[in-house]
Amino acid sequence: MKTKRYSTEQIISILKEADGGIPVKELCRKYGISDATIYNWKSKYGSMSVSEARRLKDLEEENRRLKKLVADYALDIQMLKEINSKKW
Repeated sequence: MKTKRYSTEQIISILKEADGGIPVKELCRKYGISDATIYNWKSKYGSMSVSEARRLKDLEEENRRLKKLVADYALDIQMLKEINSKKW
């Protein structure tokens, strides 16, 4: 998996610069990113503050962990059903 180049806090500060009136093209040159990246960040982080972004990151991590747990339990249930359906 590709590592992130900018942290969430850095992304939010870049977006605040864009909201402050600095042209997107200038920000792209300054930080070495494409203009599509800035628009993607705007759609994801919009008008979030740093604390909201941290909370979002924590919730996404918890969601990932819970999905993994449910998948493991579903696999266990499926294996038990297979074993139970066989005639001994």
